[in-house]
Amino acid sequence: MNQQQTILIAEDDENDVHLVQLSLRRAGLKNPLQFVKDGQEAIDYLCGNGLYRDRVTYPFPGVIITDIKMPRKTGLEVLEWLSEHPECSIIPSIVLSASAEPDDVLKAYRLGVSTYFRKPSKIDELTEILKAISQYWDIAITPALPAHC
Repeated sequence: MNQQQTILIAEDDENDVHLVQLSLRRAGLKNPLQFVKDGQEAIDYLCGNGLYRDRVTYPFPGVIITDIKMPRKTGLEVLEWLSEHPECSIIPSIVLSASAEPDDVLKAYRLGVSTYFRKPSKIDELTEILKAISQYWDIAITPALPAHC
């Protein structure tokens, strides 16, 4: 994963936010991180609405990691929004969720998610998942990302 690209993480649980931050550091990722608390904030961030208008403070993301079960808008609704906006649907999107319900997994893939991971309960396992994600995107060929949605 390009270390300059911002990772947008949509996660409503503060404990999970802390675990993701710690795991990313342990995995050696130095990407700028931006956290939002729900799917609506993720969409606002992508659109540059309100607070997120300042792209110096809130750079456009190169990767999106989202939980599924969140207030206001779910991770599936974020994926649906992305699929309806072709210029943004190319942003690598990763689900990291406690839900491994077959319906959630199927819906996520139908909506174009790049990959889906069940959120592990152990920090070492989460670190390994995030390290694998980084290694994968380091060697993957991707199109140029848009400047905004």
